[in-house]
Amino acid sequence: MVDYSVWDHIEVSDDEDETHPNIDTPSLFRWRHQARVERMEQFNKEKEDVDKGCRECKRKLAECQKKMKELELANTEDSRSELQRLQAEAQQLKKEEKTWVEKMEELKKKEKNMPWNVDTLSKDGFSKSVFNVRPEQPEEESEEQKEKKHKTFVEKYEKQIKHFGMLRRWDDSQKYLSDNPHLVCEETANYLVIWCIDLEVEEKHALMEQVAHQTIVMQFILELAKSLKVDPRACFRQFFAKIKTADQQYMEGFNDELESFKERVRGRAKDRIERAMKEYEEEERQKRLGPGGLDPVEVYESLPSELQKCFDVKDVQMLQDTISKMDPTEAKYHMQRCIDSGLWVPNARSGDGTEKGDKPEGVYEELKKQNGKEGKGTA
Repeated sequence: MVDYSVWDHIEVSDDEDETHPNIDTPSLFRWRHQARVERMEQFNKEKEDVDKGCRECKRKLAECQKKMKELELANTEDSRSELQRLQAEAQQLKKEEKTWVEKMEELKKKEKNMPWNVDTLSKDGFSKSVFNVRPEQPEEESEEQKEKKHKTFVEKYEKQIKHFGMLRRWDDSQKYLSDNPHLVCEETANYLVIWCIDLEVEEKHALMEQVAHQTIVMQFILELAKSLKVDPRACFRQFFAKIKTADQQYMEGFNDELESFKERVRGRAKDRIERAMKEYEEEERQKRLGPGGLDPVEVYESLPSELQKCFDVKDVQMLQDTISKMDPTEAKYHMQRCIDSGLWVPNARSGDGTEKGDKPEGVYEELKKQNGKEGKGTA
């Protein structure tokens, strides 16, 4: 049976709800607490003194017994008299030791019968202090350092990365990464992403989908490592163990991410093609620019249909007649744009030494004169 009698007498400083009205209750509680603390300190001091005396007595008795053994081996007249003295001293020390032990037992009994208080009701089972020390954050790499690291890694392991990208079965991928754990990193994932876009640009759609699958595998491994806060090389086996026994919901999540990635690759490839086409068209346009910096194609498309026909059939007389029928200001504007774009070269000469542009240039000069006269008349 459990003995609950130890709970019958518990000494608490504020265990009385009612006190005499002439007594200050908080002060009374403080005095009681102070008196209890002083009694405990006195008892602990007495306990320490008894314990110290007992240990000192045992030490002296051990030294005395050691000397007695040495004298017994000597077996001389002087040693015999000294041995008798030590035997008497040892007898006295044993009596003192017995007395100290009795005092210790009395104190233990007294301590057991003392009423419990807030300081003796319980003791710490263990005490532990923990300091939250923020780990040193590694210095973030600059874009130039990342690019250099990626380039060095690809130059060294490009063949192995491509081999991993061509694998299909889970077991093959796991075994290959086990043999080449250095491939489990961000650089491999980045290279596979770029490779997917290159394949889509080259219209190798089936191969792109295969490499895209391995890209998502690598990205899932990296995400798992980030969530577990471990090195990716230490958890890629967990990914394969999980994916091979995954439930329907997990597989659907993997496949959804794979399809989303393929769509992003197609979009990036389309943007790259459009950008390349624009760059090519701009280069071609720069090559076509005339002496005045205008594009002959754009100038031709901006001409009236009558002038376009003249350039289509390359008929100078037809061009002269068409210009003469047009408004002088408009004709001047279009002819100047033709010269600036290179559609019309005024000083070009034919094979017989005559200028190709003699007639149109004459028409152009005549238009200038007419414009000058009209300007004076209006003034």
